[in-house]
Amino acid sequence: MRIEFISTGDEVLSGQIVDTNAAWISQLFFHQGRAFTRRHTVADDLESLIDIITETSHRADVVIVNGGLGPTSDDLSAEAAAKAMAVPLALSQAWYDHLVAKYGQSDRTLSASNEKQAWLPQGSDVVDNPVGTACGFSFQLNRARFYFTPGVPSEFKHMVSAQILPDIQQRFTAVKVPTLIKIKTFGISEAVLNEQLLALSLPETITLGFRVDFPLVEVKLLSTDAVDLQQARLRVLAKLSQFVLFEGDECFAEYLQALMLEKGHTLSLAESCTGGLIASELIAVAGSSGYLDSSHVTYSNESKSRLVSVNETTLAKHGAVSIEVAAEMAEGAMLNAGVDFGIAVSGIAGPGGGCDEKPVGTVAFALASKTHTYSQLLFIPRKSRQGIRTVALYVALDMLRRELLGLDLAAEFGSIERRSDLNSVKR
Repeated sequence: MRIEFISTGDEVLSGQIVDTNAAWISQLFFHQGRAFTRRHTVADDLESLIDIITETSHRADVVIVNGGLGPTSDDLSAEAAAKAMAVPLALSQAWYDHLVAKYGQSDRTLSASNEKQAWLPQGSDVVDNPVGTACGFSFQLNRARFYFTPGVPSEFKHMVSAQILPDIQQRFTAVKVPTLIKIKTFGISEAVLNEQLLALSLPETITLGFRVDFPLVEVKLLSTDAVDLQQARLRVLAKLSQFVLFEGDECFAEYLQALMLEKGHTLSLAESCTGGLIASELIAVAGSSGYLDSSHVTYSNESKSRLVSVNETTLAKHGAVSIEVAAEMAEGAMLNAGVDFGIAVSGIAGPGGGCDEKPVGTVAFALASKTHTYSQLLFIPRKSRQGIRTVALYVALDMLRRELLGLDLAAEFGSIERRSDLNSVKR
């Protein structure tokens, strides 16, 4: 089955707005086993619209057209559809009456511009829009069944979910919906992942995919064969074990929150180069107050001593970016807050501030618990300040994940270079 999607509009084509509708419907249909074969973006130009409608009508089984159904002069989808069908526009009395009633409810009169939205290609079927004023419409042209939809995301999504997708499912042969497994990895590149997983020679029933969401790479396994899929999942997890963060659709902060709440643990943070980035990531998830007690942005040396009790002698001897200072930061954050864990990060994010001994990208991390403290000094070879800080965020949170799961905190992360580490039992 061939399904194509047409996005219309000068602003979409020029990149002034991001085409979130196309991404949303592509994902929805993919999960229903009806992936798109092509996507197109066309300007608000009548001839271009007629051309793409005519072209796709001979090739596709289903074509969904998004946008261009509004009341203004550059909304040309209905006119283009009528010309491609070689029929006139005709007034949909049912939708016209609906608009009159809708405007009357707010003591307004239907204008000539808004009346335009009731003129549809002759012979087409109305697709209801309970959210807005632009109805959709549907018709058969050559091989393809066309569905025209408004561009407003809330109206578009409601129309697709409630009417268009069910209509497609009814009109066309049922398909077996595949199951998708997502595995989030960290510390390994997409290219290396691809090489390692291709070496597994997974069954042909498995579709393997990747999605980069820096600094994570998501591995996707898709299949309609449940047995093959689970076997492939276990083989992939075994192959990538040291790089796997978690599985599923949730974000890393959601995953960690579930672990922390399940175990009843609490946390305090002391951040220097990340400047509150870790706290921001965690508190973006509702309910994080159930385990996150506090966070300190200890950017200066003075604040490291004042807020999280770092010894001035330690700072003077080892410098702010050191395993010794990071360890005292994590311990101070934990002890001062009376929590179960403290995490600390102190580094050189650049673009200046580095030296031969500690170049830009050098970052010290520490995790303190009531029984031990682990600190490590890593070199993160990223060119941008934000890149270094983002990788540091994930290294720090991965340390917490490893601690909660009883794993070795001394992880190896691909191109990230280990400079030194310290694991000492205290208290």
